[in-house]
Amino acid sequence: EDARPPAVTVLAVPGLPAETILDVAKDADMIVVGSRGAGGFKKLLMGSVASQVTHHAHIPVVVIPAEES
Repeated sequence: EDARPPAVTVLAVPGLPAETILDVAKDADMIVVGSRGAGGFKKLLMGSVASQVTHHAHIPVVVIPAEES
């Protein structure tokens, strides 16, 4: 038995992560993304996909933080 509710769609799509997520989610009700929690200088250089998605999405975005180890 599938654990996902029938209203959830999961896609694997190639492309630039934030741009592709926003493009594919145009008709979605919500975006859910994970966050690895990269911080400091590394985050400034590379940017954060979750941050880009939350700043540019026109629908609600839920960010699931990485577990602390």
